[in-house]
Amino acid sequence: MAKRTVLDILVKNHAGVMAHITGLFSRRAFNVEAILCLPVADGATSRIWLLVNEDGRLEQMMRQMRKLQDVYEVAACSEYTSVFSDLTSVMNTEMETVE
Repeated sequence: MAKRTVLDILVKNHAGVMAHITGLFSRRAFNVEAILCLPVADGATSRIWLLVNEDGRLEQMMRQMRKLQDVYEVAACSEYTSVFSDLTSVMNTEMETVE
């Protein structure tokens, strides 16, 4: 299994930002495994966490994201992958309850 990492992206919070970021990944056939996005502070900014598989293109993807007008910061944080594991466990438990 490929090593996974989380891209921690701070962005200007407005309509279309997620489409710009995910479009960048789509155009380069770079798969996003999971997405978490929440507004921070006064709501003018949002923090996006993308769970991705690490490969040789990751640094290039980060450089490309930094060029986007609405992106303030981009960092790779492999220690945050557990957040997605925890969310998956919660969602699986909820689905079992529904069934």
